[in-house]
Amino acid sequence: MGILIGLEHVAHEWPNKKVLDDLTIGIQEGERIGVVGRNGDGKSTLLEIIGREIEPDSGSVTWRGGIHVGYLGQSDKLRDDETVCHAVVGDVPEYVWASDPRIRQIIAELIGDLDWNGLVGELSGGQRRRCDLARLLVGTWDVILMDEPTNHLDMQAIQWLAEHLKRRWPVNEGALLVVTHDRWFLDEVCEHMWEVHDREVTPFEGGYSAYIQQRCERDRQAAVMEERRQNTLRKELNWLAHGAKARSSKPKFRIDAARELIANDPPLRNPLELKRLAVSRLGKKVITMKDVEFTYPGAEAPVVSDLDWLIGPGDRYGILGANGAGKSTLLKLMTGRLKPTHGSVQIGASVKFGWMSQHLDSLTSKEDWRILEILSRYKHNYLVGGKLLSPTQLCERLGFEQRELQSFVKDLSGGQRRRLALLCVILDEPNVLVLDEPGNDLDTDMLAVLEDLLDTWPGTLLVVSHDRYLMERVTDDQYALIDGHVRHVPGGVDEYLDLLAASERSSAPASGTQGSSGQDAAAEKNDAAPTMSNAERRELKKRYDAVERRLGKLDGEPERLREAMGQIDPSDFEALMDAQKKIDDCEAEKASLEDEWLELASKLGL
Repeated sequence: MGILIGLEHVAHEWPNKKVLDDLTIGIQEGERIGVVGRNGDGKSTLLEIIGREIEPDSGSVTWRGGIHVGYLGQSDKLRDDETVCHAVVGDVPEYVWASDPRIRQIIAELIGDLDWNGLVGELSGGQRRRCDLARLLVGTWDVILMDEPTNHLDMQAIQWLAEHLKRRWPVNEGALLVVTHDRWFLDEVCEHMWEVHDREVTPFEGGYSAYIQQRCERDRQAAVMEERRQNTLRKELNWLAHGAKARSSKPKFRIDAARELIANDPPLRNPLELKRLAVSRLGKKVITMKDVEFTYPGAEAPVVSDLDWLIGPGDRYGILGANGAGKSTLLKLMTGRLKPTHGSVQIGASVKFGWMSQHLDSLTSKEDWRILEILSRYKHNYLVGGKLLSPTQLCERLGFEQRELQSFVKDLSGGQRRRLALLCVILDEPNVLVLDEPGNDLDTDMLAVLEDLLDTWPGTLLVVSHDRYLMERVTDDQYALIDGHVRHVPGGVDEYLDLLAASERSSAPASGTQGSSGQDAAAEKNDAAPTMSNAERRELKKRYDAVERRLGKLDGEPERLREAMGQIDPSDFEALMDAQKKIDDCEAEKASLEDEWLELASKLGL
């Protein structure tokens, strides 16, 4: 093992803040490193310096000779006027990349739903992000640097990415440096952690769980952290220690030592007490959904169908589903923002919803307000976790400093806006809290604070999130929205992902079966249609078109090669053998493509 990239005495300062000072550190071959730290402490800057995207103010960055470094920033450099195909594979010929199973899988998993020949400028922000991620992964790199790679990915895609990165290089080869707030991803992929704080980088052994344990012990021994922040970390450690068996049994997380640290700490939350408080605030009826179905105008398939669901006081439910599955639509149906196409949704008379959307709509009209102006609209004191806290104290608890309270909303970062939006929702004192991707733009410390706040929430909680740790920490039960149907998944995220995998496996053979007659084929087509998602169908159609184009190019090619062979000197045996091999390879490729074309046509019902 040797050092692939080294930083020596590196320092860097932005106009208003110095983020790195006299930093000497290196990335060794075989290392998988996760980078954490508070927003604004310099994680992205560190990645940009390592990737030579920016030059440090002082110090040097050395790459081992001959290595190739791939970089994924938070903003892409894709051109609006280039096609998705060119953005991902560049000028590489189709027969080269299409013959590589690794590249085909990356394209299918990340951008299988995109028009291969469409323009990048016509893509949404999330689609561009996935396109840029695919561009990075199809390349051959010795070191990969990634800044928030899980943004805009659903849980299934995040799991696939984790598995891809774990098997991308052989043991002790390659290197990965990733900045992300997704703690499950850090635990799953990384074997080392770098914490960026106070203009320096502190390394830790192990994944995120081990990092939390070591950091908690460090803070306890050093006694340099304030009590509030230390308790938050210990509470998160408590959850990690008492959570799912699969997680707590990881060898890199020393569970016995962790339990010694938290032996005298109270449990995360008291479900019975929270239920009692919720009943007193809500009564017995919250949301009753009977035979609910909803279809958008002009759409063929319903987003939700055959849904019967009783949600009671104090229930804490997480809603799982792929991007575009209809999770946000389901939340709108539950809260009365949308009327079902069929069936009924009854909402209790005492229900008061608190809604935080992905797009933070509540702050749109307050761009020119200061934070203190917004907080002044609320009561002077709130009972939180058995303590009376003012709005400004709650604001500080969510990571705002006193000097930041004079800031205008329009000047806040994405993470600050999300924390403020959540605070405003809580200060309105709803009894049913609806959160759509609450963890977006938050660093790991703020996610822990958010979870700590939600632990004591005395009402009904409905959460949509792709953050596995957040979902498992703050909710008691999870439900999955798959192909328009909502089903309970007692096993949580793992069971949901298993269901998705089983659904994909069962759909493939069903759609490829051929009937013995036209009537049988039509019947099988109708039976197979519901098992194939729109994304899967689009991916099959793209592959079908690609095969058809390639067959068009090969049309008449064997005959042309035979004619060329007839022009070769009969005594030149070596040239004749090469020419015959080209003919054989061309005919074999053509036969294989014709078989694949027939199979795809059968699956698509063409």
